[in-house]
Amino acid sequence: MTVAPVKISDQAKRDVRILFMAKHALGDGTLHGEDGNHAVYHHEVRTILEGLGLNLKVANSYDILFNDPGADFVFPLLNRGGFFNSEMLVPLLCSRLGLPFLGASPILRGLSDDKHLTKLEGRVRGVPTCDWAIYRNGAPVREDACPKADRYVIKPNASSASWGVSDATGWEGVKTAIDGIHAEGHDAIVEPFMNGSDVEVPVITINGEPHVMPPMLFRQADPSHLRTYWEKRDLVEREQKYELVPFEGGDAWPQIRELTLKMAEIFRPFDYGRFEFRFNDATGEVNLLEINLNCNLWSQKVYGRSAVLMGWTQEQLIETIVAESLIRHGLMAR
Repeated sequence: MTVAPVKISDQAKRDVRILFMAKHALGDGTLHGEDGNHAVYHHEVRTILEGLGLNLKVANSYDILFNDPGADFVFPLLNRGGFFNSEMLVPLLCSRLGLPFLGASPILRGLSDDKHLTKLEGRVRGVPTCDWAIYRNGAPVREDACPKADRYVIKPNASSASWGVSDATGWEGVKTAIDGIHAEGHDAIVEPFMNGSDVEVPVITINGEPHVMPPMLFRQADPSHLRTYWEKRDLVEREQKYELVPFEGGDAWPQIRELTLKMAEIFRPFDYGRFEFRFNDATGEVNLLEINLNCNLWSQKVYGRSAVLMGWTQEQLIETIVAESLIRHGLMAR
């Protein structure tokens, strides 16, 4: 279905004071040694917002929200703050001030960031997902809670971009990985490794309703390869182990789209979010992986590539997401 991008009105551009927050919002757009292409991404979004002629203020730390920041609306990309559950802090600080912001409420952000809770939400609604075990930091690490598998994936339960992900083929390796994640102060989730590739489904709001954008596929040359944080952030050579391409699994797409919309209902209103599924092309099996609200909007990642398939520019994508949220919060007329 063809949809038109939404514009921010001239009145909103003039009267609505927008605060853009991101770790590298004040950077020059070069690759960062630890955060990699996130620094490029934050600079790109800031440049687009400036180009739209918004009444814009920019910040790179939480401090600006400890008191009145002199803004009417916040665009938060300051998600990974370097401490446990940092993803919820900006929405919480905005809520404390009664300040409208882009994205889901703090409790919904927490629900989506907690992979265990997201899987529970899916399972109770009949959305297929593999078995898993959650190991909260400070709770017992018991083997009997772990599902049986030949190979496991172990990762922080609220990680992004595969930070801290590893694999193991036996309980000793699993326990070592869990202990390492706990030592970093995080909860751990353990799942059987699923062969296949990740189908990424971006969703935005159009006219107040979730709109499913064209799906993308991280197609893997080796379906048993485990993608790492360093690969996702362009900090190592990928050796063409995977590539981001349009998803063309026509037989599986109606099921994935239906599952996406079913999960989207849980988190409304969220403005934008990426819904991820593991797809085994050999068997046709589909499993929910996770949901990422306030996710990466960079032009070279899922959202940017999907927007191109819709015939949109990156500027139109960002403007539409902001415009729809301004309308939802009563800061702009439709």
